[in-house]
Amino acid sequence: MGPLRYNIALVVANILFGASFSVYVSLLDTALGFGELFVMQIVCSAVIFVPIAVCNPRFWRLSLEDFGTIFIVALLVVFGWWYMLLWGASYTNPIDASTLSTVGPAFTLLAAMAVRSQGVERNDVAGVVVALSGAAVLLFDRGSRLFGEGGEGYGNALVVCAVMSIAINTVIIAPVLRRYGTVVVMGWYYIIGAVLALPLVVELLPTIDIAHLTPLERGELVYILLFGTALPMYLLYVGSEHLTAVHTALYRYLQPVVATTLAVVRGQSNIDRANVVGAALIFLGILFVVLSTLAKSSPRHARQRR
Repeated sequence: MGPLRYNIALVVANILFGASFSVYVSLLDTALGFGELFVMQIVCSAVIFVPIAVCNPRFWRLSLEDFGTIFIVALLVVFGWWYMLLWGASYTNPIDASTLSTVGPAFTLLAAMAVRSQGVERNDVAGVVVALSGAAVLLFDRGSRLFGEGGEGYGNALVVCAVMSIAINTVIIAPVLRRYGTVVVMGWYYIIGAVLALPLVVELLPTIDIAHLTPLERGELVYILLFGTALPMYLLYVGSEHLTAVHTALYRYLQPVVATTLAVVRGQSNIDRANVVGAALIFLGILFVVLSTLAKSSPRHARQRR
Protein backbone atom coordinates (compact mmCIF):
# COMPACT_ATOMS: atom_id res chain seq x y z
CA MET A 1 0.00 0.00 0.00
CA GLY A 2 3.02 2.25 0.58
CA PRO A 3 3.97 2.93 -3.06
CA LEU A 4 0.29 3.19 -4.03
CA ARG A 5 -0.22 5.86 -1.36
CA TYR A 6 2.58 7.98 -2.79
CA ASN A 7 1.25 7.57 -6.34
CA ILE A 8 -2.18 8.68 -5.15
CA ALA A 9 -0.54 11.70 -3.50
CA LEU A 10 0.96 12.76 -6.85
CA VAL A 11 -2.33 12.19 -8.66
CA VAL A 12 -4.31 14.31 -6.20
CA ALA A 13 -1.63 17.03 -6.14
CA ASN A 14 -1.67 17.40 -9.92
CA ILE A 15 -5.48 17.42 -10.10
CA LEU A 16 -5.58 20.20 -7.49
CA PHE A 17 -2.82 22.15 -9.24
CA GLY A 18 -4.68 21.80 -12.55
CA ALA A 19 -7.88 23.23 -11.08
CA SER A 20 -5.87 26.09 -9.56
CA PHE A 21 -5.04 27.60 -12.96
CA SER A 22 -8.70 28.32 -13.66
CA VAL A 23 -9.27 29.69 -10.16
CA TYR A 24 -6.16 31.89 -10.34
CA VAL A 25 -7.35 33.53 -13.54
CA SER A 26 -10.87 33.99 -12.16
CA LEU A 27 -9.70 35.67 -8.94
CA LEU A 28 -7.06 37.83 -10.60
CA ASP A 29 -9.51 39.04 -13.25
CA THR A 30 -12.04 40.51 -10.84
CA ALA A 31 -11.24 40.18 -7.14
CA LEU A 32 -7.56 40.47 -6.15
CA GLY A 33 -4.19 41.64 -7.37
CA PHE A 34 -1.56 38.94 -7.80
CA GLY A 35 0.54 40.52 -5.01
CA GLU A 36 -2.37 40.33 -2.59
CA LEU A 37 -3.03 36.68 -3.41
CA PHE A 38 0.69 35.96 -3.10
CA VAL A 39 1.00 37.32 0.46
CA MET A 40 -2.17 35.48 1.51
CA GLN A 41 -0.67 32.21 0.24
CA ILE A 42 2.50 32.77 2.25
CA VAL A 43 0.73 33.69 5.48
CA CYS A 44 -1.79 30.83 5.23
CA SER A 45 0.84 28.19 4.44
CA ALA A 46 3.13 29.43 7.23
CA VAL A 47 0.27 29.31 9.75
CA ILE A 48 -0.53 25.72 8.73
CA PHE A 49 2.95 24.17 8.48
CA VAL A 50 5.31 26.07 10.79
CA PRO A 51 3.60 25.05 14.10
CA ILE A 52 3.62 21.40 13.01
CA ALA A 53 7.24 21.56 11.83
CA VAL A 54 8.64 23.09 15.02
CA CYS A 55 7.15 20.20 17.04
CA ASN A 56 9.32 17.75 15.09
CA PRO A 57 12.72 17.12 16.76
CA ARG A 58 14.42 17.04 13.33
CA PHE A 59 13.40 20.67 12.79
CA TRP A 60 16.02 21.75 15.35
CA ARG A 61 18.77 19.48 14.00
CA LEU A 62 19.11 21.16 10.64
CA SER A 63 22.73 21.49 9.52
CA LEU A 64 24.06 24.77 8.16
CA GLU A 65 24.56 23.19 4.73
CA ASP A 66 20.98 21.92 4.58
CA PHE A 67 19.71 25.31 5.75
CA GLY A 68 21.52 26.84 2.79
CA THR A 69 19.83 24.35 0.46
CA ILE A 70 16.40 25.08 1.93
CA PHE A 71 17.07 28.81 1.65
CA ILE A 72 17.63 28.41 -2.10
CA VAL A 73 14.52 26.23 -2.33
CA ALA A 74 12.46 28.86 -0.51
CA LEU A 75 13.50 31.43 -3.09
CA LEU A 76 12.67 29.05 -5.95
CA VAL A 77 9.29 27.95 -4.57
CA VAL A 78 7.94 31.12 -2.96
CA PHE A 79 9.26 33.73 -5.36
CA GLY A 80 10.19 31.68 -8.44
CA TRP A 81 7.07 29.47 -8.50
CA TRP A 82 4.25 31.19 -6.59
CA TYR A 83 5.03 34.81 -7.37
CA MET A 84 5.98 34.29 -11.03
CA LEU A 85 3.04 31.95 -11.62
CA LEU A 86 0.54 34.43 -10.20
CA TRP A 87 2.14 37.23 -12.16
CA GLY A 88 1.90 35.19 -15.37
CA ALA A 89 -1.67 34.08 -14.61
CA SER A 90 -2.72 37.72 -14.49
CA TYR A 91 -1.91 37.93 -18.23
CA THR A 92 -2.43 34.49 -19.76
CA ASN A 93 -5.18 31.84 -19.78
CA PRO A 94 -5.50 28.57 -17.82
CA ILE A 95 -5.01 26.31 -20.86
CA ASP A 96 -1.68 27.86 -21.89
CA ALA A 97 -0.43 28.05 -18.30
CA SER A 98 -1.24 24.43 -17.46
CA THR A 99 0.18 23.15 -20.76
CA LEU A 100 3.44 25.02 -20.17
CA SER A 101 3.65 23.50 -16.69
CA THR A 102 4.20 20.08 -18.28
CA VAL A 103 7.54 21.17 -19.74
CA GLY A 104 8.93 21.00 -16.19
CA PRO A 105 10.64 17.58 -16.56
CA ALA A 106 12.80 18.98 -19.37
CA PHE A 107 14.09 21.66 -17.00
CA THR A 108 14.45 19.02 -14.27
CA LEU A 109 16.70 16.97 -16.56
CA LEU A 110 18.83 20.02 -17.40
CA ALA A 111 19.15 20.83 -13.69
CA ALA A 112 20.10 17.23 -12.88
CA MET A 113 22.81 17.33 -15.55
CA ALA A 114 24.22 20.52 -14.06
CA VAL A 115 23.97 19.55 -10.37
CA ARG A 116 24.93 15.90 -10.58
CA SER A 117 27.03 15.92 -13.74
CA GLN A 118 24.54 13.41 -15.11
CA GLY A 119 25.47 11.76 -18.38
CA VAL A 120 23.73 13.03 -21.49
CA GLU A 121 22.03 10.54 -23.80
CA ARG A 122 20.76 11.22 -27.32
CA ASN A 123 17.15 10.76 -26.20
CA ASP A 124 17.73 13.30 -23.41
CA VAL A 125 18.83 15.95 -25.90
CA ALA A 126 16.03 15.10 -28.33
CA GLY A 127 13.42 15.21 -25.58
CA VAL A 128 14.54 18.57 -24.21
CA VAL A 129 14.70 20.15 -27.67
CA VAL A 130 11.25 18.89 -28.70
CA ALA A 131 9.62 19.85 -25.38
CA LEU A 132 11.09 23.35 -25.47
CA SER A 133 9.92 23.67 -29.07
CA GLY A 134 6.38 23.01 -27.86
CA ALA A 135 6.76 25.73 -25.24
CA ALA A 136 8.08 28.09 -27.93
CA VAL A 137 4.98 27.49 -30.05
CA LEU A 138 2.75 28.71 -27.23
CA LEU A 139 5.04 31.61 -26.37
CA PHE A 140 5.42 33.10 -29.83
CA ASP A 141 1.94 32.27 -31.10
CA ARG A 142 0.59 34.68 -28.45
CA GLY A 143 2.80 37.53 -29.63
CA SER A 144 6.48 38.29 -29.98
CA ARG A 145 6.53 40.61 -26.96
CA LEU A 146 7.84 38.39 -24.19
CA PHE A 147 9.53 41.04 -22.08
CA GLY A 148 8.04 44.16 -20.52
CA GLU A 149 4.36 44.65 -19.88
CA GLY A 150 2.56 42.70 -22.57
CA GLY A 151 -0.22 40.27 -23.33
CA GLU A 152 -0.53 36.49 -23.25
CA GLY A 153 2.96 35.93 -24.66
CA TYR A 154 4.42 37.90 -21.74
CA GLY A 155 2.26 35.96 -19.27
CA ASN A 156 3.34 32.65 -20.78
CA ALA A 157 7.01 33.67 -20.50
CA LEU A 158 6.48 34.33 -16.79
CA VAL A 159 4.84 30.91 -16.41
CA VAL A 160 7.85 29.27 -18.09
CA CYS A 161 10.14 31.02 -15.56
CA ALA A 162 7.92 29.70 -12.75
CA VAL A 163 8.03 26.15 -14.15
CA MET A 164 11.81 26.37 -14.46
CA SER A 165 12.04 27.37 -10.79
CA ILE A 166 9.90 24.50 -9.49
CA ALA A 167 11.77 22.02 -11.71
CA ILE A 168 15.18 23.07 -10.36
CA ASN A 169 13.73 22.91 -6.84
CA THR A 170 12.78 19.24 -7.19
CA VAL A 171 16.37 18.31 -8.05
CA ILE A 172 17.97 20.32 -5.24
CA ILE A 173 15.57 19.43 -2.44
CA ALA A 174 15.26 15.64 -2.89
CA PRO A 175 18.20 14.63 -0.60
CA VAL A 176 17.12 17.07 2.14
CA LEU A 177 13.55 15.74 1.99
CA ARG A 178 14.81 12.22 2.64
CA ARG A 179 16.90 13.34 5.62
CA TYR A 180 14.34 15.52 7.40
CA GLY A 181 10.92 14.71 5.93
CA THR A 182 8.39 16.83 4.07
CA VAL A 183 6.85 18.75 6.99
CA VAL A 184 10.20 19.89 8.42
CA VAL A 185 11.46 21.13 5.04
CA MET A 186 8.21 22.93 4.27
CA GLY A 187 8.13 24.52 7.72
CA TRP A 188 11.62 25.96 7.22
CA TYR A 189 11.03 27.33 3.75
CA TYR A 190 7.73 28.94 4.72
CA ILE A 191 9.56 30.68 7.57
CA ILE A 192 12.27 31.84 5.17
CA GLY A 193 9.72 32.85 2.52
CA ALA A 194 7.62 34.77 5.04
CA VAL A 195 10.65 36.64 6.38
CA LEU A 196 11.88 37.56 2.89
CA ALA A 197 8.37 38.62 1.82
CA LEU A 198 7.71 40.55 5.05
CA PRO A 199 7.81 44.00 3.38
CA LEU A 200 5.14 42.86 0.89
CA VAL A 201 3.08 41.23 3.64
CA VAL A 202 3.16 44.40 5.76
CA GLU A 203 2.26 46.55 2.75
CA LEU A 204 -0.47 44.47 1.12
CA LEU A 205 -2.13 42.31 3.77
CA PRO A 206 -3.89 45.22 5.58
CA THR A 207 -5.31 46.48 2.26
CA ILE A 208 -7.13 43.23 1.44
CA ASP A 209 -10.88 43.60 1.88
CA ILE A 210 -12.45 40.15 2.05
CA ALA A 211 -15.89 41.68 2.71
CA HIS A 212 -16.20 43.03 -0.83
CA LEU A 213 -15.74 39.55 -2.37
CA THR A 214 -18.77 37.65 -3.62
CA PRO A 215 -19.56 34.23 -2.10
CA LEU A 216 -18.09 32.55 -5.21
CA GLU A 217 -14.88 34.58 -4.94
CA ARG A 218 -14.55 33.73 -1.26
CA GLY A 219 -14.96 30.06 -2.09
CA GLU A 220 -12.30 30.35 -4.79
CA LEU A 221 -9.97 32.09 -2.35
CA VAL A 222 -10.41 29.30 0.22
CA TYR A 223 -9.73 26.77 -2.53
CA ILE A 224 -6.49 28.48 -3.57
CA LEU A 225 -5.17 28.91 -0.03
CA LEU A 226 -5.96 25.37 1.16
CA PHE A 227 -6.49 23.08 -1.81
CA GLY A 228 -4.52 24.97 -4.48
CA THR A 229 -1.41 25.75 -2.44
CA ALA A 230 -0.90 24.15 0.99
CA LEU A 231 -2.30 20.66 0.33
CA PRO A 232 -0.95 20.00 -3.21
CA MET A 233 2.53 21.29 -2.29
CA TYR A 234 2.57 18.89 0.65
CA LEU A 235 1.35 15.96 -1.47
CA LEU A 236 3.84 16.80 -4.24
CA TYR A 237 6.73 16.70 -1.79
CA VAL A 238 5.47 13.48 -0.17
CA GLY A 239 5.35 11.82 -3.58
CA SER A 240 8.72 13.26 -4.64
CA GLU A 241 10.28 12.05 -1.39
CA HIS A 242 9.39 8.42 -2.08
CA LEU A 243 9.02 8.06 -5.87
CA THR A 244 11.14 8.78 -8.93
CA ALA A 245 11.22 11.76 -11.27
CA VAL A 246 9.50 9.56 -13.88
CA HIS A 247 6.35 9.36 -11.75
CA THR A 248 6.39 13.11 -11.20
CA ALA A 249 6.76 13.73 -14.94
CA LEU A 250 3.92 11.42 -15.97
CA TYR A 251 1.39 12.64 -13.43
CA ARG A 252 2.06 16.25 -14.41
CA TYR A 253 -0.06 15.67 -17.52
CA LEU A 254 -3.17 15.58 -15.36
CA GLN A 255 -2.82 19.35 -14.89
CA PRO A 256 -3.68 20.52 -18.43
CA VAL A 257 -6.54 18.01 -18.66
CA VAL A 258 -8.18 19.43 -15.53
CA ALA A 259 -7.31 23.06 -16.33
CA THR A 260 -8.53 22.83 -19.93
CA THR A 261 -11.82 21.22 -18.91
CA LEU A 262 -12.51 23.92 -16.32
CA ALA A 263 -11.40 26.76 -18.59
CA VAL A 264 -13.69 25.65 -21.42
CA VAL A 265 -16.66 24.97 -19.12
CA ARG A 266 -16.24 28.36 -17.42
CA GLY A 267 -15.75 30.20 -20.71
CA GLN A 268 -12.26 31.43 -19.79
CA SER A 269 -10.54 30.20 -22.95
CA ASN A 270 -10.86 27.95 -25.98
CA ILE A 271 -8.59 25.24 -27.34
CA ASP A 272 -6.83 26.45 -30.49
CA ARG A 273 -4.13 25.28 -32.90
CA ALA A 274 -1.27 26.53 -30.72
CA ASN A 275 -2.60 24.59 -27.70
CA VAL A 276 -2.79 21.35 -29.69
CA VAL A 277 0.61 21.69 -31.41
CA GLY A 278 2.38 22.94 -28.27
CA ALA A 279 0.91 20.22 -26.06
CA ALA A 280 1.76 17.49 -28.60
CA LEU A 281 5.39 18.61 -28.87
CA ILE A 282 5.80 18.93 -25.10
CA PHE A 283 4.25 15.47 -24.56
CA LEU A 284 6.51 13.92 -27.21
CA GLY A 285 9.58 15.61 -25.75
CA ILE A 286 8.85 14.50 -22.19
CA LEU A 287 8.13 10.98 -23.49
CA PHE A 288 11.70 10.90 -24.87
CA VAL A 289 13.01 12.06 -21.49
CA VAL A 290 11.00 9.47 -19.56
CA LEU A 291 12.02 6.61 -21.86
CA SER A 292 15.65 7.68 -21.60
CA THR A 293 15.41 7.77 -17.79
CA LEU A 294 13.87 4.29 -17.71
CA ALA A 295 16.53 2.95 -20.08
CA LYS A 296 19.36 4.36 -17.95
CA SER A 297 17.93 2.73 -14.83
CA SER A 298 17.67 -0.71 -16.43
CA PRO A 299 20.12 -3.50 -15.46
CA ARG A 300 21.17 -3.87 -19.11
CA HIS A 301 22.21 -0.23 -19.32
CA ALA A 302 24.14 -0.56 -16.06
CA ARG A 303 26.05 -3.60 -17.44
CA GLN A 304 26.86 -1.73 -20.67
CA ARG A 305 28.29 1.22 -18.69
CA ARG A 306 30.57 -1.17 -16.82
